[in-house]
Amino acid sequence: MIDKIVIANRGEIALRVIRACREMGIKSVAVHSTADSDAMHVRMADESVCIGPPASAESYLSFPAIISACEITGAQAIHPGYGFLSENAKFVQIIEDHGLTFIGPSAEHIRVMGDKITAKDTMKKLGVPCVPGSDGGVPTVADAKRIGAEMGYPVIIKATAGGGGRGMKVAATAADMDRAFMTARAEGKAAFGNDEVYIEKYLTTPRHIEIQVFGDGKGHAVHLGERDCSLQRRHQKVWEEAPSPVITQEERERIGKTCSDAVSKIDYIGAGTIEFLYENGEFYFIEMNTRLQVEHPVTEAIFDVDLVREQIRVASGLHLSFKQENLKINGHSIEVRINAEKIPNFSPCPGTITAYHTPGGLGVRVDSALYAGYKIPPYYDSLIGKLIVHGRDRKEAIARLQRALGELIIDGVDTTLPLFDALMGTDDIHTGSYNIHWLEDWIEKKFPE
Repeated sequence: MIDKIVIANRGEIALRVIRACREMGIKSVAVHSTADSDAMHVRMADESVCIGPPASAESYLSFPAIISACEITGAQAIHPGYGFLSENAKFVQIIEDHGLTFIGPSAEHIRVMGDKITAKDTMKKLGVPCVPGSDGGVPTVADAKRIGAEMGYPVIIKATAGGGGRGMKVAATAADMDRAFMTARAEGKAAFGNDEVYIEKYLTTPRHIEIQVFGDGKGHAVHLGERDCSLQRRHQKVWEEAPSPVITQEERERIGKTCSDAVSKIDYIGAGTIEFLYENGEFYFIEMNTRLQVEHPVTEAIFDVDLVREQIRVASGLHLSFKQENLKINGHSIEVRINAEKIPNFSPCPGTITAYHTPGGLGVRVDSALYAGYKIPPYYDSLIGKLIVHGRDRKEAIARLQRALGELIIDGVDTTLPLFDALMGTDDIHTGSYNIHWLEDWIEKKFPE
């Protein structure tokens, strides 16, 4: 069994891994930039190592710095959290070459799923339903227009190495194609160093449904139901819940089995999320994330499992501690992401936290690295916390969320809390009547700039 882990991340996800390590009797090592010297994950870990200056490229994204932290502390494994190096196949290969354990899937699986075209081809072969689209990359605008005409507009152009909403542009008509195609390529090149793009049919009113899967690397895999992540702004998730208010039990079992069968066939190890667009009762694969998701707590709540614990177990060579027949949904869970951003333009707002109070009571969880006096640095993602609630059903979960939002105090910086307060008064939220475009339309009306 692994007995010491370097956590190659920061903020709430680093704390999340530290907590799992502590419960398992495993030593944790926090790495940090000079900007994060006073961060909570540094205080909470058993050991800490400074790995560089504030810039991510020279600290949290530095292969040598993180591997050196393992050598200095004698850690045998690295947990990447999410973001940063969590889906970097080259990093994983180097870790393996150094005789260290990466707590996650193999470099090959990350490589295959990291390229959207290859991932789609792989999933098709494994029997997973996919969005209609181009066969591979689209090299020119002329090719894009031909495919758009054949497929029918609207279409969406996507960077093959994209993610997080970057490198994605919609062409509603052929007249939009030139601009959308060139912009998607430019964004892909700037963000990922790869300007290859592909085209998919643009679904007009889909929901974003993702299936949590878990494999042991020995041909065994399970699914842990779905999460509904349809409330998004600029392709960034804002509110996630499990189970989805629109998926039937028959649909859940069908798509869940399809996904678990797919990852078992490739001997996938660890946590993974297979993401779909869902419209008119049909699922369409869009991508697979080969890591822990930001929204994993809602799955943990309804299944009463610790996904980080399971990641560490299977990385240590152990079998999963549960089987598919043991996984039964209990109640409903909702997570809202709290960002240090100013409404309505959602601009980042780093600064000093002057007061901080978390809600409590039955069914309430807060994942955050904040404390009073903490200075939010301007160098990293603006996510500063996640409020997660669990109830016997969706109605109770929403009531609990509304109550918890009323108790939560974060002073000193602007946050996205006013967004959720406003959403609580919206009928469509209470009925679950929304799709991936709903939130942006609502924000435009509710918070006109």
